[in-house]
Amino acid sequence: MAAATAHAGTVSGVVHNGTNGNKPAPGVDVLLIQLQGGMNVVASTKTDAQGLYHIDNAAIGAGPMLIRAVYRGVFFHQPLTPGTSTVDVTIYEPTTNPNALQVPLRLLVFQPNGDKLMVGEEYSIQNNSSPPAAYFKQDGDFEFTIPAGAELDQVSTFGPSGMPVKQGTIDKGKGRYAIAYAFQPGQNGVRLSYVVPYAGNHATVRAPSSYDAQRVLLVIPPSMQISSPGFNASGTEQGFNVFSKDSIKAGTGFDITINGTAPPPAEQSASAPADQVNGRDSGTGSDSGSGSGPTVQAAPARLDNDKWILLGGLAAIFAVGVALLIRQPVLAVATASATPPSPGPRSSKVKRPAQAKPSPPAPAATLAPAVAVPLVQKIQEEVDTNLDSLKDTLLRIELRRQAGTISDEEYARERGRAEQVLRDLVQG
Repeated sequence: MAAATAHAGTVSGVVHNGTNGNKPAPGVDVLLIQLQGGMNVVASTKTDAQGLYHIDNAAIGAGPMLIRAVYRGVFFHQPLTPGTSTVDVTIYEPTTNPNALQVPLRLLVFQPNGDKLMVGEEYSIQNNSSPPAAYFKQDGDFEFTIPAGAELDQVSTFGPSGMPVKQGTIDKGKGRYAIAYAFQPGQNGVRLSYVVPYAGNHATVRAPSSYDAQRVLLVIPPSMQISSPGFNASGTEQGFNVFSKDSIKAGTGFDITINGTAPPPAEQSASAPADQVNGRDSGTGSDSGSGSGPTVQAAPARLDNDKWILLGGLAAIFAVGVALLIRQPVLAVATASATPPSPGPRSSKVKRPAQAKPSPPAPAATLAPAVAVPLVQKIQEEVDTNLDSLKDTLLRIELRRQAGTISDEEYARERGRAEQVLRDLVQG
């Protein structure tokens, strides 16, 4: 207890330069960012001659935070979780050479919701620069195009640490957007979600290719049909049917035709993973109701290394579904009364129902306005971006366990850390 008290409100660490052999980096700006209620800078300092920094702040330990090192205008982040008092950060020299990046995998997940088709995309991006450098361009270093008539919902990125960070977009016109994000050496990713019209349970979308992709996966619920030239069935994963195509070049693009309906995202996300883990059929093959569909089959071995990205794409789809659900009249009072965080009302729409999803919407409607509104505000202020991070962390841990790429000891340790952060959020 004495040790915990001594470290409360304090964080320190060393900033290393990964391009120069992990030597200490002096004179680097280090910021403490509070995630609750928006990404707000609450303290700052500079590293000394040995690359050391030290920050005292009463908010440290009360909830998850971020340590940001700013080097040559590039941001480098590391998570600061409750109970942690030492966080080291590695920075890299920036480069504008596009050859530093490769796209091993692109994932598109489709989920209908009435007359809307929710689409989540995830790009797996590898930075293999040598010597290691951070790819960054202030005017936009990653571009993407959404289909005609689509409405962009949100964009986020993650680096080697795995923590997702929301990104602002640069509108280049005609459905083209760009983000300015420092892609660090190693594994990175970009997630985006958007909504397209789905009248008559049918849609044909054009998916442009801005980058060479070694492999592209299309993922749909089992009660839907999809067709796209060159894509072949590749098994079932997490209760969704997977189709794949290798080596799609930049500038080629491809057309995708989608038909059919599917269970609500909440039912599907709750039932599919459990059935997959238990290795049993989820239904009798009918097309209606939760837990129905064809027999779940093991995904081919070639998908094993891509399993983690499937859950990320599915999580993006569910986030879009929640954004649509909150626009329904049942939550109109709470939505209108809650104060949105600084990132904007769109991101707040994604966060509030994510906390409320385990409960059916009907009881929420019976709450008196005086109780419901402060409750929604409290959830918004205390959870905000943190639930997405925890959700991704837990999903990745479970998937690594299923794939056999994590030991039982490491699994227990990593899951314990994530659950502790969740308990801190609930209690705080």
